[in-house]
Amino acid sequence: MDRTLKALSVMLSYPTRDLQKAMPEIGGILSSDTRLTAATRRALRPLVEELRTRDIYELEEQFVLLFDRSRTLSLNLFEHVHGESRDRGGAMVSLIETYRASGFDPVTSELPDHLPVLLEFLSTRPSSEAQDTLADAAHILEALNARLVRRESPYAAVFASLLQLVGVKADQEAVAEMLAQPDDDPADLTALDEVWEESEVLFGPDPNAGCPQVRDMLARMDMPPTATVPTRSAPNAAAE
Repeated sequence: MDRTLKALSVMLSYPTRDLQKAMPEIGGILSSDTRLTAATRRALRPLVEELRTRDIYELEEQFVLLFDRSRTLSLNLFEHVHGESRDRGGAMVSLIETYRASGFDPVTSELPDHLPVLLEFLSTRPSSEAQDTLADAAHILEALNARLVRRESPYAAVFASLLQLVGVKADQEAVAEMLAQPDDDPADLTALDEVWEESEVLFGPDPNAGCPQVRDMLARMDMPPTATVPTRSAPNAAAE
């Protein structure tokens, strides 16, 4: 298992007291991974410390404001490609099938394109497959990193770490297109309601039609399983 991908997956999950208890171990995993530069490992420390020591209710509120009430920071990757269109539903059907074909059955209420779920899955796959899959989403990761840096959020360090693990240059035109979208104001609930009142996500028979980025991501993951993957476990399993 790639313990660093697993650790980053857990850090991007909704904060819990179990996560707080696991942070010393998670911090140790990240600080010892030489694939990350010393500067990147240092940049992760403030988030590790915040998740370890900050009041749990403040952590929950911060997470909701960032990732649940701000669509431009959504952790659901296909949303940045398809929005709420039918194509997104089809892409998620293919992703679920890929998970199941590899023996991975995440126990979560999150959608299959939720980044922490994908990272947990990739942590169990060969490193070349994980790297190639994340490379297809590099422009999304870079745009999210830039938005979090703009908000001075310590969560930016997680995305900077993922980009470093990917080791490829993101498509700057695609990044610029994403960053051209105005940031959501999580305090403006009326505006957020209007944004979310779009077409329902439909799971149709035409997976990822017309979307080469999603096709590439799924194609790299559509490989024979090399091992049986255990179901999603508690946050402190990040170091197993």
